Formats: sequence, structure tokens, C-alpha cells
Amino acid sequence: MRMTIESDPSYPAHWEADVVLRDGGTARIRPITTEDAGRLVSFYEQVSDESKYYRFFAPYPRLSDRDVHRFTHHDYVDRVGLAATVGEEFIGTVRYDRIGPDGRPASAPADEAEVAFLVQDAHQGRGVASALLEHIGAVARERGIRRFAAEVLPANTKMIKVFTDVGYQQKRSFEDGSVHLTLDLEPTAESLAVQRAREQRAEARSVQRLLAPGSVAVVGVSRSGAGVGAAALRNLRDSGFHGHLYAVNEAVTRDLLDGVRAYRTVGAIGAPVDLAVIAVPADRVPDAVAACGEHGVQGLVVLSAGYGDSGPAGLARQRELLRQVRSYGMRLIGPNAYGVINTAPEVELNASLTPAPMPVRGRTGLFTQSGAIGIALLSALLRRGEGLSSFVSAGNRADVSGNDILQYWYEDEATDVALLYLETLGNPRKFTRLARRTAAVKPVVVAKGGRHTPAGHVVPGTRLSEDTVSALLRQAGVIRVDTVTELVDVGLLLASQPLPAGPRIAILGNSESLGVLTYDACLTQGLRPLPPLDLTTAASPEDFRTALAAALTSDDCDAVVVTAIPWVSEHALADDLADALREAVAEAPGKPVTVVHVELAELVQALSATRAPGATTADADRIPSYPAAERAVKAVAEAVRYGQWRRALADAGQVPEYEDIDEAGAAAQLAGLLADVDGGAVLTLSDPDARELLARYGIRVLPTLPAPSPDAAVRAAGILGYPVALKTTAPHLRHRADLGGVRLDLTNEAELRRSYEELTDALGKPAELQPVIQAMVPRGVDTVVRSVIDPAAGAVLSFGLAGVASELLGDTAHRLVPATDRDAAGLIRSIRAAPLLFGWRGSDPVDTPALEEVLLRLSRLVDDHPEVIGVCLEPVVVAVEGISVLSATVRVAHPPARGDLGPRTLPSY
Repeated sequence: MRMTIESDPSYPAHWEADVVLRDGGTARIRPITTEDAGRLVSFYEQVSDESKYYRFFAPYPRLSDRDVHRFTHHDYVDRVGLAATVGEEFIGTVRYDRIGPDGRPASAPADEAEVAFLVQDAHQGRGVASALLEHIGAVARERGIRRFAAEVLPANTKMIKVFTDVGYQQKRSFEDGSVHLTLDLEPTAESLAVQRAREQRAEARSVQRLLAPGSVAVVGVSRSGAGVGAAALRNLRDSGFHGHLYAVNEAVTRDLLDGVRAYRTVGAIGAPVDLAVIAVPADRVPDAVAACGEHGVQGLVVLSAGYGDSGPAGLARQRELLRQVRSYGMRLIGPNAYGVINTAPEVELNASLTPAPMPVRGRTGLFTQSGAIGIALLSALLRRGEGLSSFVSAGNRADVSGNDILQYWYEDEATDVALLYLETLGNPRKFTRLARRTAAVKPVVVAKGGRHTPAGHVVPGTRLSEDTVSALLRQAGVIRVDTVTELVDVGLLLASQPLPAGPRIAILGNSESLGVLTYDACLTQGLRPLPPLDLTTAASPEDFRTALAAALTSDDCDAVVVTAIPWVSEHALADDLADALREAVAEAPGKPVTVVHVELAELVQALSATRAPGATTADADRIPSYPAAERAVKAVAEAVRYGQWRRALADAGQVPEYEDIDEAGAAAQLAGLLADVDGGAVLTLSDPDARELLARYGIRVLPTLPAPSPDAAVRAAGILGYPVALKTTAPHLRHRADLGGVRLDLTNEAELRRSYEELTDALGKPAELQPVIQAMVPRGVDTVVRSVIDPAAGAVLSFGLAGVASELLGDTAHRLVPATDRDAAGLIRSIRAAPLLFGWRGSDPVDTPALEEVLLRLSRLVDDHPEVIGVCLEPVVVAVEGISVLSATVRVAHPPARGDLGPRTLPSY
């Protein structure tokens, strides 16, 4: 059931959300309505007597008509009920009732509410109550409630644990035979950490269920053995899948298809099915999904096309598919997916269109959105001797995305390197958060398509330049590469070699020219190469071994690039050279080694081969090789930069807490401002509203007074006090002092009237110029502070000097939000014109600590309130002591459905 605002104008549709539960299944959380009476009664009948006793503190076998009416009729302000549903059935409920100081029902401004839960016994232990508490807490804060009170019987230890583990500040007492709990609903660092840890475990578990099923059914296997379904079945069978395998074809007339047990429907399989691979035409997919859902299937891989890849009608079909899948508590890879692979020896799952033999076991995880790119990457990795831990090609990525896979890889001990090909980031705030956390323990390498979006293509463009987006992703620890070739090159190095301790590169080989090319490539990448060591074309494998061993034991280098050209010899030396290089590495491990070769295919094979019988690429002493110096050095450079980022994590800085920030007041102000704004509209705040909002975060914008006439200008100056500035605020003249729209240091009425007359004579009538009066501030350096929400990078904080430096020369620096104190300090120092802030040519240094504080306060505002989608403070005058914000523009909108703040939720459909 889906309520709509049209059917009930008071119904808060934005409270609806899909969530992943602790066991990896999904549920939908939504407000309870008057139409839920039957569902509530049915739900209550399935709850055990013990759970009913814990809820009502007395035997309560059934709900009275009065109870049903009370629990289904809410005003969504003082009385709210939420239900967790799977399909159309309730599996858990929560409600709050606002109370006053006397404990009786009340309305605002009372800010406390009683809260109570009830979870169906069959679903207890799945994290239903924890998810409901997150969502009812967010609803309560939205309605001005700051505390929850709960009475729990001492024997109800599960519910007590739900409250005590949530991370909120709380008080606990024992009164009249029950435990009385009071929870402060203001989010804390601990509550956010608890929420995100639960999110990670749940989403990782949901992916693990897809990649390690105990049983798989392929729906849509042709009797002729042709087609996608039959290919997927063969690949599963031939991979040696360790679980139970079933084929489904509604017209099957025999017990076996391709040697696999066959059934007409999923429901006819007399055993559980964990994963279903669906390969039927799009118009038959809904029936297949329904059959899987009714049978209790946990997850789907939909290979079928004809969805978001086929225009608006297909996109609508895709949304309905996701809604249907979620209604059964399942997760979905696809549609238009290429499939999934898990090489774990206890699973050996190849539920993809990749034919046997399956990729060998390795330490690299691979995620792609594009099936074609997935094929290319698989081929390239396997051709160069790299195995995989897992592979997911998600196609249209309607549900399971790269974010979910990062959650899984973060704790997957079988994956050491994460490779992703992405066309969009979906939820960029969440992606950068997850990437930063994952990159702290293992490399995350991303090749992103859609950089230059063709007209009509579904991939959105970005407001920031590609270089800026790359730099921002690097701040999150992401190794951003430009091509799938670079994705493979960098992945090979990171999967087989240790991280370099620094940028010093030793170069040695049997070609002076190739050594010089490598040296130049190092300089281009910002590395510090040592002079190449030429072993001459007569060098033997032993000469290579000796030179490499010496470089690896030297304190003067951090990595080694070996260059090799063919020998003029009748004897093939590839195997001998590979063995010699391996021996040197074995003698002095700890530094990365790469090989640049020219026309030495045998050497490539020898270096990537596993030597021990039965060994996998995960335990082979491989050395990555490259056919060009530039490719090898690029891979080394990325490893160097990633190593530097990892080391810098030890001193990443802190997001400061400011006691004077009024987060609740800002939230209330934004809610009021957006109350009458349509969902997709953007509101530019008036100057008073912008000043008020910024002031709640400690950013004071210098007041301005309108001056529609000379007399009004004189009155305004009298209020503010001389000296004053006279400025135009018309859009075409704003911040354009070069056009004469600003007159400064006006010390008396005569100067002000004269300047007003000159301004209007030169530029136009007052109605066109919209002049204002502002008090003068101490002279300093004019700067610009901005924050925007970029579709490719998320919330971004930007800084530059006002005027030509940033506008014409692009001298602007960026950091991801939330920014730490270290980020703010680095931000103002990373622009080319930064010396002007620190005493350029004998000038006095300005107050950069005050500037950093403004940056951090703005970062907090944007991070705390996703409604704020754009802020521009221009100019921010930084004086020797103190700063002055002379003008501010703030744009707000309703927050996106896929934000990274608030309670856990899956992307909406």
C-alpha cells in the first residue's frame, strides 16, 4: 500500500523509506494510516503473548476497536505511528505520543514524547526495532520533540538494549517495577557512529547474501540451450558452484535441463532458494519477481534489458520493478546486469555471462556499471595474470550500487584492492564517506565515465571541472584514473606490491633510451627519479638480479622500475630474467617493483605466472609489467600518492565543535522557509533571511540598508555611522567595482550625496541600480568563500581571492564537506595567490585563523542541513585583525531523497 498526499493532504510521504535490516533483508518503513486497521489486527494476532505482555505490562490477548482506532488515527504531529512492512504485512510498529511535564497528552511547545515498540516474534533479532527507532527519532525532531521517554519491564532485555545501544545521551532509573528511560534525541558523535556501523553491517550482509548463496535458481532457461538464461545456467554449473542449482522454465517437460534439475516455477522447487537469476523478457519479469518473492528468495540478479536503458517508459518500468522487489524484502542487482562472480573456494559462484573457466582466485574486487566495460576489464585482468575475489556488474544499478559493494569490501578479508568503473556516483556524499573509510584500509581505484555527457544521455554532467572532481575524490582517498587501461595498470601494482614509502624512484635496465623515457615520465608525474642505471644490452639475468637487489637494499629509493628490451641471443631468457627479478625481491622485500618491457611477451607471462602447483594469484610472487614507461610510472605515481594519503590520515584534523551554533534554530528556520516551496524548486533567500541563517552558525554578515534616494542614503548612513560605502546591488553590477558601482570611505553627507549623484548619472536610475549603504570595515584582502552541492562530488567548500584571480585565472581551491581544521588551513594555502594572505612583499599578514573559522562554520552549516545547496560569501575582507563578510547569497531547496544525513535509508524509486 502506498499513500499519497492527494488522498490524505496531511500524510507525510517523505517519511516513507526502505531500509536494510541486520540480516541483509529489506523492509519498508512508513506512517500508519486509517486504512491499516486490518493489517494492525493481523499483525497483533501473530505476536506472542509474552511480547504483548512486554508491550502493555499485562495480558492483552487482542486489540479492542478503541485500540485499533487509536493506533491507526494520527495527526502526524503530536501522535505518530510508523510501521515496518514486508509486502503488505506489518512486521513491527513504533509510535510516540507527545506529553507535557505532568506526563499527560500535550501539544507543542511540549518537547517530550512517550515511545513504544512492538516487533513480530518471527522478525525479532533482525534489527527492526533499531531501524524504527532511528526513523521515529528523526520524525520527532522534525516535529519539535527533543526527548523520548520509555517504560520497559526489566525482563524485556532486548528492548532495553535497543534503547541503550542507540548512542543517544540518556538517563535510566527504576520506578514502580519498570525501567524508566529518557533519551535526548539530539544526534551525537556516538549515535552517528552507531547508525553508520549498523548501516555498514546490514548493507555488507545484504551483498554477502547475493555473493555466497546456498542455492541458485535460473529463471528463463530455454529448452534448446540457447539464450542468456541457458548461458547463465551453464556458467554456474561449469564453475563448480558448491550449492544447489535449479533451472526454471514454465514449459519444461523433463526433469533435467543441461544436467540441472528443472521446474516449471520457482514455487515448485521444494527447497529454499537464496538467489534467483532472471533472464526472461522484461514484460515477464514482474511475474518472475512475484514468484521469487512468494517463495522467500533473498536476492535477484536480473539480466533482462528494456528498463532504464530504453528511455522514459523503460525507466518507469524499472522503478516499478524496484518497488516490487523491495516489497518482498529482496535486493536486486540489475536490471540489464552482466552478473556476479565469487571465487571463494567454498562458493565458486559464476552467476554471470562470463563463460568457463571462471577467473582464478585473487585479492582484487571489481565492480562495473557497464557490462561491456566489465567484459573488457575481466579480460584485461585475466590476460595479465590477475585473479579476482569478487565481481559485480550491476547494469542499470537500480538497487545494489557501488556504495553497497564498498560496504562489503570494507570488511571482506579476501579483498585487498577495490576497482570500480562508475558512470555516476548516485549519492556522492555517501560515496566519498564510504570511500574514505575503505581507503584507510585498502586501495579504492575508480575510473569514472560520463565526464563529457552527450546530449540526451542519462548520465548527468557536473558543475565542477574534471580536475577539481579528481582532486576532491583524492581527498577522500580515492585513486581516480581516466581510463579502464589505467584502472587495470594501477590495480595490478596495488594487488601485488607494497606501498612505496616516498617518491624516490630507482631506474635500472638494459636500455639507456628506455631508462631516459622512464626518467622523464617520473618527472612528469611529480616523482623524484634517481639517475637511470644502464646495465647495457649485454646484461645477463644475474646482472639484473644484482642491480635490483642493490636498489632494494639502498636507503636512497622508495620504489624501483626495471626496464628491459630483447636480447640479441639465440637463447630465450624471459624465464631466467623473471626468476632473477623474483629472487632479488625475495631477498629484500618491502619496496614495490615494476617492469617496463619492449616486445617481451614471454617475460610478461613469466612474471605474472604462479610457480607453485595449485597456487592462486593471491599467493604468487608476481611482478607487474607494462609495455610502456608512461603506464608503469603512472601506476607507481598513483601508489605513491595513495601511500602519502594513508600516512597523512594519522593527522587528518578534527571537525571543530562550536558552542554558539544553533542547529535546531537553523533547522526550524529552513523548514519554515521551504514550507511553501515546491519539491524541485530552488529558493534564493532574501538578505535578511540569509543573514539570520548564517548568524545561527556564527557567521555575521555586515548589515546593509537600502538607499532608493539620496535622502534615504543619508538616513541610512546616520544609522550606521560614517564612514560608509555606497554600492549598487543590481545583478549586472554586483561585485563589479571595476565598473564604478562602489564608492568607499564617504565620511560625510556632502560626499555621500555627491557620490550618489555621480553613480546614478553614470550607471542609471536608482530603481535599476538598487543602491545600498554599508559601514566601512578595516582594509584587507578581499576573498570569496563558497559552498555548492556538486552531482559528482557532493558537498564542496571552495575558496579563492575575489576578482581576477579566481574568476579569470581559476585560482580556486576546494575541499570536501565536512572540512576539518587541517582541511581549512590547507584550503587557504593551496591557491597560487596565497602569499598575499601571509605578508607578500612586506605587507602585513592578515588574520587567517579567523578566515579558517568562517570556512569551518560554513562547512558545518552545509553538512548539518542538506537543504542548503549553495552559499556564496563575497567579498570576505580579511584584515590584519578580524574579518568582515560584506555580502551573502544563500540558496535552499528540499533535501534530496538520497541524502547521507538522517536515518538509514535505501535510494528511493
